[in-house]
Amino acid sequence: MNSKASKLEAFGRLLEVMDELREKCPWDQKQTFETLRHLTIEETYELGDAILNKDLNEIKKELGDLLLHIVFYAKLGSEEDAFDIADVTNDIIEKLIYRHPHIYGEVSVSDADEVKKNWEALKLSEGKQSVLEGVPQGLPALIKAQRMQEKAAGVGFDWNTKEQVWNKYLEELAELDEAMVQGDSEAMEAEFGDVLFSLINYARFLKINPESALERTNQKFIQRFQFIESQAKEKGSSIEKLSLDEMEALWQQAKN
Repeated sequence: MNSKASKLEAFGRLLEVMDELREKCPWDQKQTFETLRHLTIEETYELGDAILNKDLNEIKKELGDLLLHIVFYAKLGSEEDAFDIADVTNDIIEKLIYRHPHIYGEVSVSDADEVKKNWEALKLSEGKQSVLEGVPQGLPALIKAQRMQEKAAGVGFDWNTKEQVWNKYLEELAELDEAMVQGDSEAMEAEFGDVLFSLINYARFLKINPESALERTNQKFIQRFQFIESQAKEKGSSIEKLSLDEMEALWQQAKN
């Protein structure tokens, strides 16, 4: 691994390259906070894919892409005399020290859950009106539900056992079934949302990340479905020409 001095040198070189690109490259000169935003989101998802694939080399590359974006935003901020990379770095350092009083202060904690509770309490003391304020409105609904549940649990608003959560899921499932019997589409949507919300909560109690679990299933479905497509092509046909029984047989082959 690189020494601390070499790490600092590498980061300094990145800042120099960013300055040069902003000065000389037509594309980099045109970028703004707004034009970079969607690219940053895309890079974050690419990092997520690399993590799910356990591809350490790809994780390294995607982290580099994200680091570039952070440096780019800091450069834009410095051009507006609003902030620079030192301000960004110092702010996060101060936040980390303040929110870790069990490391930098006199507070004692027994486990990671207690650390999370202290973290949320400190955020409220900073002037936030709700522990849920830190959950971005633009998050995908599944991830948003997970983060809201985690934050609520961080201040003690939680079930005691996973059995209670499972019973809540069964209760919501029964309410969905009742809405289906009544043929009330609006109620069905509402109850379906409650079913998903309770199931995501159950995943938390099982210490399963529901987003990661669902994405793994997505990837598994893609692999198996594409196997069916490839087998159909090998036989000189196409998937839409296969019968359902033929597709099911190939699906079972893909599983094996």
